Amino acid sequence: MVNLHPHNYDQMHILSPKKPSESTIVMTELVLPNDSNLLGNLMGGRLLYWMDIASALAAGKHANAQVVTASVDNVSFQNPIKLGSVITIKAKPTRAFRTSIEIHMEVWVENHVTKRSFKSNEAFYTFVALNEVGIPIEVPVLEPESIDEIRLFDGALRRRQLRLILAGKMKPNEATELKALFIPD
Repeated sequence: MVNLHPHNYDQMHILSPKKPSESTIVMTELVLPNDSNLLGNLMGGRLLYWMDIASALAAGKHANAQVVTASVDNVSFQNPIKLGSVITIKAKPTRAFRTSIEIHMEVWVENHVTKRSFKSNEAFYTFVALNEVGIPIEVPVLEPESIDEIRLFDGALRRRQLRLILAGKMKPNEATELKALFIPD
């Protein structure tokens, strides 16, 4: 039997890799009066709440563990979302690091009457997987399949390094992937 003591976690078995499709979450919400402001638009905080839920579900599904939100990248609100609209949030893992998982989300809006559909938002959230006592644990490696998944996977290390620099957890000169964009060999 494997000892699950937090200090012995690094000696545990190697986790099987997972594909993004195994952990993708699609969540649908209807914008109700309680979700909207005085102009009849969805409140930004409500959308962020739904995005956090969808991305946490995808991260938890990938990790097979409880997860906590570590960071939220820039979320820009491209178009207002009107009362009565149907929101579809697609949350998909883009890359897994040792204990963290980056999730990419797309938010789509549909008006059922006009059948008009458009992309409203896009964002990256990062989660850390935790064991039952709140200690970060290792997560499965992510194996992208499609060209788009590979593109997001390849960019994830640069996004991670930028997040760590902005959080003060990495010095800019340590960001090898970011330096490679600006300083030729």
